[in-house]
Amino acid sequence: MDSVSGVGVLDKAVALLHALEERGALGLADLQAAVGLPRATTHRLAVALEHHGLVRRDDEGRFELGLGLVGLGRAAAERLPVATAALPAMEALRDRTGESVQLYVLEGSGRRCVVSLQSTHGLRWIVPEGALLPLERGSAGRVLTAPPGRRNPGWVESVEEREKGVASVSAPVYGRSGTVVAALSVSGPVERLTRSPGRLLGKVVVAAAADIAVRLSS
Repeated sequence: MDSVSGVGVLDKAVALLHALEERGALGLADLQAAVGLPRATTHRLAVALEHHGLVRRDDEGRFELGLGLVGLGRAAAERLPVATAALPAMEALRDRTGESVQLYVLEGSGRRCVVSLQSTHGLRWIVPEGALLPLERGSAGRVLTAPPGRRNPGWVESVEEREKGVASVSAPVYGRSGTVVAALSVSGPVERLTRSPGRLLGKVVVAAAADIAVRLSS
């Protein structure tokens, strides 16, 4: 594999972690195929990452992401100003709607979920914190890829774009410079959010996003 940073062993280790992020638990052969490295190199890197708690093995001996990443991810999110500013408004939005609420930021060619609050309903849509999702499907992706300089005070909705039976509505969170710094989303089953989630929840999501923007600028 080509070196991205100029530090080959680091690039290989990160590629291994990304493979586990995207595909879940993998046996050595599948992990080797995913990263395109020699078997011995793949095993050596996986074991080294396991020693640091960044990789672990499940009951079947397959490699998967380690719990050490949870603490790192939480620490990184807490140092992201928009994540800290968003939490009060997100909790209020979750309590008001009863649905799951997420905050996404743009990362490379995807959107990273930096805060995720779960619905209180038994039937709910869960997005794990730290999940990297595609930009081309889902309301949050369209919010984050809106043309620069185009301030959209409204909401964007999606129905079963990424997952069957799931609907969402998202609104942009603007920073001090007027650029979109995050997308605030409410998501849940179509049977509760209906096939017009924007009409149902768009105004409250936009209001919560505006609240976050005020907190960011204060």
